[in-house]
Amino acid sequence: MVEAGGDLRHVGEGVRESLRAAELIGALSLATDLGVGEPLEHGLRTTVIGVRLAESLGLDEEARREVYYVALLRYAGCTAESHLDAALFGDEIAVRAEMAPVLYGSRAELFLAIARTMRAGEPARWRAVAVARALVQLQDAFRKGTAGHCEMTQVYALRLGLGAKIQAALGDVFERWDGKGFPVGHVGDEVPLPVRIMQVAEDADLQHGLGGVERALSVVRRRAGASLDPAIAAEFCRAASELLHGVDGPAIWDVTMAAEPGRPSILEDDMVDEGLRVFGDFADLTIPYTLGHSAAVAELAAAAGRLAGLDATECLVLRRVGCVHNVGRVAVTASIWNKPGPLSRDEQEKARLHPYYAERVLQQPELLRSLGQIAGRHQERLDGSGYPRGARAVDLSACDRIFAAADAYRAMVEARPHRPAHAPAAAAELLRGEVGAGRLDATAVGAVLEAAGQEAGPLSAPRPSGLTDREAEVLGLLAGGMMTKQIAHRLGISPKTADQHIQNIYGKIGVSTRAGATLFAARHGLAVAEPAQAV
Repeated sequence: MVEAGGDLRHVGEGVRESLRAAELIGALSLATDLGVGEPLEHGLRTTVIGVRLAESLGLDEEARREVYYVALLRYAGCTAESHLDAALFGDEIAVRAEMAPVLYGSRAELFLAIARTMRAGEPARWRAVAVARALVQLQDAFRKGTAGHCEMTQVYALRLGLGAKIQAALGDVFERWDGKGFPVGHVGDEVPLPVRIMQVAEDADLQHGLGGVERALSVVRRRAGASLDPAIAAEFCRAASELLHGVDGPAIWDVTMAAEPGRPSILEDDMVDEGLRVFGDFADLTIPYTLGHSAAVAELAAAAGRLAGLDATECLVLRRVGCVHNVGRVAVTASIWNKPGPLSRDEQEKARLHPYYAERVLQQPELLRSLGQIAGRHQERLDGSGYPRGARAVDLSACDRIFAAADAYRAMVEARPHRPAHAPAAAAELLRGEVGAGRLDATAVGAVLEAAGQEAGPLSAPRPSGLTDREAEVLGLLAGGMMTKQIAHRLGISPKTADQHIQNIYGKIGVSTRAGATLFAARHGLAVAEPAQAV
């Protein structure tokens, strides 16, 4: 990591790419908000308040930078124990959300928050037994869970090129002034100063969101000298109005980026890709079944892109999308991802939102936004049966189609809680079936299978906009002048079925009239001119 100001630098005849570390880690902070059930942008607000508080305390630039990056990255290890927390609590995200406002309160408050939320929705008798067992295990669970969380956060900090002091501080984010924290139980000044400042800022932001400045002041005063450093808490109370000013505004991303002390830290070239790989590892840790999934999809998609004739830039984009595409999974409880049986309707709806969450956290800067747009479409299908938006062929680019096929293939050859891994040959056959059903693109699937070392096998000739063979036939007859009933008679299907085909065709090719469909058919050589027979 180097100090710099621009986004791209020309070196010789090539172009060296760069990205602000704060922008990448800021996006990761948004994902951690989702993973721990805290209000979106809570991490950004904590960072701004923390840096302002450090300034108010008279800390120098280096110390303020430590506060900045500790606050941004503090919960990046939250997925390390997600599947274990889900096994203990049920919906671990809901439990974490309930815990957040009392995290720096008493043990009794913390245990009550957990008991109130865990296993919600389960029969009362089962829930009571589960709560009783969990409370017995909490001390050990917290110690092990926070240790794993902190270790992973430190690993990410190392990979992102952050300094030794920041890495060390991230190992103590769950310690407390009174020694009642985890995993070690450090007391007072043993807790690093950036952590003590971050904790006051974090608690203040949560309480401010729940009840304004007065609530923030009341809670911080009450916890001063217990969980929170009394001197830092006193400084917050003295300057609360200034410290909290504007943090709940719509421009908090820009405010956070501007708050970075000193010159922006820049990730360059290979470090950009290493930073993106952190996203993949962060997402894949949610359950053991997905470990390595993002990296495998990244390499397969890039290789398939090359075989499909995409240029080097597009192949690089596909590889990078592979690193980040599943980051939205952290917003959905691991109890859903780890469920061994069929998902309920409600669980399905929650799971189907994960591409949207990926796109949401990858909104800024432009490099991440371009990746997030493809990530947000990786579960879409040509026939509109995908999610979350039900996009159709006309909405999906070549990169979208290749990436969807690569992700589908890798998921098939990996075990999941509800099924064993498919053998590569069986996965190839399933993927071909998706082409035949009109859901995946034939060219994209052929490239993916070739890249995976599989025979492409018999694939339907690729149709424009993902039309199935039957839809292409209906379109040809429609463009040739036949009415719906005539098409039905010609093909031996009901008029209702023929009309449904026509509506599907309109959606896929992006038209709403027979004239538009006719022009499309003519341009793609699908029009069939036959005398219409009376029906």
